[in-house]
Amino acid sequence: MDLNSASTIVLHVLTQATSQDTAVLKPAEEQLKQWETQPGFYSVLLNIFTNHTLDINVRWLAVLYFKNGIDRYWRRVAPHALSEEEKATLRAGLITNFNEPVNQIATQIAVLIAKVARLDCPRQWPELIPTLIESVKVQDDLRQHRALLTFYHVTKTLASKRLAADRKLFYDLASGIYSFACSLWNHHTDTFLQHISTGDEAAILNSLERTLLSLKVLRKLTVHGFVEPHKNMEVMGFLHGIFERLKQFLECSRSIGTDNVCRDRLEKTIILYTKVLLDFLDQHPFSFTPLIQRSLEFAVSYVFTEVGEGITFERFIVQCMNLIKMIVKNYAYKPSKNVEDSSPETLEAHKIKMSFFTYPTLTEICRRLVTHYFLLTEEELTMWEEDPEGFTVEETGGDSWKYSLRPCTEVLFIDIFHEYNQTLTPILLEMVQTLQGPTSVENTSALLIKDAVYNAVGLAAYELFDSVDFDQWFKNQLLPELRVTHDRYKPLRRRVIWLIGQWISVKFKSELRPMLYEAICNLLQDQDLVVRIETATTLKLTVDDFEFRTDQFLPYLETMFTLLFQLLQQVTECDTKMHVLHVLSCVIERVNMQIRPYVGCLVQYLPLLWKQSEEHNMLRCAILTTLIHLVQGLGADSKNLYPFLLPIIQLSTDVSQPPHVYLLEDGLELWLVTLENSPCLTPELLRIFQNMSPLLELSSENLRTCFKIINGYIFLSSTEFLQTYAVGLCQSFCELLKEITTEGQVQVLKVVENVLKVNPTLGPQMFQPILPCVFRGIIDGEMDQLLGNMIEMWVDRMDSITQPERRKLSALALLSLLPSDNGVIQDKFCGIINISVEGLHDVMTEDPETGTYRDCMLMSHFEEPKVAEDEEPPTEQDKRKKMLALKDPVHTVSLQQFVYEKLKAQQELLGEQSFQALMETVDTEIVTQLQDFLQGF
Repeated sequence: MDLNSASTIVLHVLTQATSQDTAVLKPAEEQLKQWETQPGFYSVLLNIFTNHTLDINVRWLAVLYFKNGIDRYWRRVAPHALSEEEKATLRAGLITNFNEPVNQIATQIAVLIAKVARLDCPRQWPELIPTLIESVKVQDDLRQHRALLTFYHVTKTLASKRLAADRKLFYDLASGIYSFACSLWNHHTDTFLQHISTGDEAAILNSLERTLLSLKVLRKLTVHGFVEPHKNMEVMGFLHGIFERLKQFLECSRSIGTDNVCRDRLEKTIILYTKVLLDFLDQHPFSFTPLIQRSLEFAVSYVFTEVGEGITFERFIVQCMNLIKMIVKNYAYKPSKNVEDSSPETLEAHKIKMSFFTYPTLTEICRRLVTHYFLLTEEELTMWEEDPEGFTVEETGGDSWKYSLRPCTEVLFIDIFHEYNQTLTPILLEMVQTLQGPTSVENTSALLIKDAVYNAVGLAAYELFDSVDFDQWFKNQLLPELRVTHDRYKPLRRRVIWLIGQWISVKFKSELRPMLYEAICNLLQDQDLVVRIETATTLKLTVDDFEFRTDQFLPYLETMFTLLFQLLQQVTECDTKMHVLHVLSCVIERVNMQIRPYVGCLVQYLPLLWKQSEEHNMLRCAILTTLIHLVQGLGADSKNLYPFLLPIIQLSTDVSQPPHVYLLEDGLELWLVTLENSPCLTPELLRIFQNMSPLLELSSENLRTCFKIINGYIFLSSTEFLQTYAVGLCQSFCELLKEITTEGQVQVLKVVENVLKVNPTLGPQMFQPILPCVFRGIIDGEMDQLLGNMIEMWVDRMDSITQPERRKLSALALLSLLPSDNGVIQDKFCGIINISVEGLHDVMTEDPETGTYRDCMLMSHFEEPKVAEDEEPPTEQDKRKKMLALKDPVHTVSLQQFVYEKLKAQQELLGEQSFQALMETVDTEIVTQLQDFLQGF
């Protein structure tokens, strides 16, 4: 591609590719795609995006095409790889000038230089790092910034390489440039601190930006550039210096406004300092040991004393708490139970940690966490009033939850309490003791303090197991507080019911549950929505608990279910509806068939909710889960739901419909339980099976459920099902058998087995095409040889069959070859008798009164089994399988009698003399055992 003539053409096409008109855009994109593999194309792109006079959108697009080209064609082994000559030219052109005026394009250029560096630096591009170092020293502001930006992206990319040879190269690079990186960071930091006093916002922002970039470089070098960083004085000097720099930057926040770009950059820089410490602690815990004391002193002073007042901000407090937490929890700092097995490094770190966390320090941290950080803020209380559903979503882990202060303080409290519970338990119990009795609704401060303390008791439930008589506390203190209906008391009503939920699986007497259920019924009618939602959460924890008893719950079931349904209708947020649906599902699952009288209202509402949730696939997943439990609870009566249920299954399992990505797994589960509980096959239920063929082609993790669904249809109505779908199913199975694992092949064979069991007339015809696929490689050769090999393998592998039913079936199958005068069968006669005697040992039980033997697997009639309270009742499919078992030879044919009849027939066929000669091939001990079993015939 000639550069001069090509540049004009490429520029024209790139201009068209920025058009909003698809008629212009599409042909341009096609042309650019064709040029991607043309020699010289990327040189033309380089000329275009480095030409600052051209349109910004065109240059932006040129950079993106160049960047994508690096991913696809820069490696030597890539198809249509760039020539070494063109790559050399491009590398030189990329670092000729660092003077890109547009920030977004400058960042993209820095990223693409880093991509090339990942592949070529330092071997094919030794001049890159020296060029960057020289460029960041220049006085020109723009060139300096762009070089520093590139320096950061290159360092970040090289630091991310993980192969040993690449790590060694990065260690060498870090050692060579660390001093320079430190001096660069110090220079820009000092410049920023000088500018702060002048109040020149542009100069402050300029120097702060460079401080941030140089610190980003140092972070990568410090964390990833040294095997034993504690042995490098410059590294440890930089890390020790962070604390002083942090103090300086935090003080600077006093002189910078709270709402401008400088403030944003300043806070980002402060957070980056904390990230350096956190990353270094994570990667090099023992190298961090000399920093433990200083880190704890710094973090605790700014978070738990007056030092930080007026200068700290939420994200900084979160980072400091994370630093404390990582030191407290660090596995490297915990000695073994046998101290002698611990390393000196571990013992040293542990000693520093223990010397810091003295009783006064722990006391102050605990009290400040509970009485300061756990308090509901004005902002939270306002949100409670104005957006109660938003408040509950935030409290239970919304999108911003991970980085917010409240969850961070709660996690820190849990970790510290676990580590130092002997010290902190008396402190927390003393705080509880001071709050005994009712609290005045006029005293808002006291109510919020009690809320915070109860929060702490809930979080520390497992640690307080031996120290709190929760049952007495529940009866004497908590239950009366739940009965206070005043509006100002609602934070405590919510907190108390939450607290009970935390303790329900820790320590809560079963006989107290009816009192709790009574309280839950009342709170589900509370005037406050947040209290009702929290109560629903505790109800879920209660019914999920191991000690849940249905008989205690049933008197309250109708009231609770009605109130939960009303709550589901009232809430409007998708997340809240999902949550309430989940609670309803848990209740339905636990009470099973007992739910039938109360589900009418929910059944009528779910179609409307499904329609309203068209844009909310996760809510639809929650509806599917509810329907699964509903169908299981309704059993055969679930047929009444088919007009709503079957279209949902159809949509959820149709791989041509976009929602299947979210709904498929739950949709398949619903399909399965619908079949299992269906009393009969309807045309609509049969029609849904059209979705199965594409599902089998996916060969996904849902394949096992697909096979269960296929078996469900076979058990439900094999004739109708096979007449409609057998041909397509055989084709799918033949394709599957070429690809799937042995386990998958077994699943196919189980389907074939079930068809043969359920429909011995139609089954063999329908599945005949599949047999060559199953037995390929086995059915070659002479028939007698094949028969001999099969019997021999069967006999040899009998010990691998562990299920008694299967072992009896094998014995029946081998015996069915008799009587026979076939030489091969007579050669294997000994093996057949051995298997038969093994089978008799498996199934025969002796009657102690008569001394005779009987086959324990024989079944004569179907009995509806008695279901214990904690057991699920049998599904319609369970009953179908039970009825099928009554026709199964394993349960209808006496192995003892079958052996006798087959041996007698063999004797009659061969004559007495030949038969005795055949019996002599069997071990005498086996013959003796056989005669014992056949006494009385």
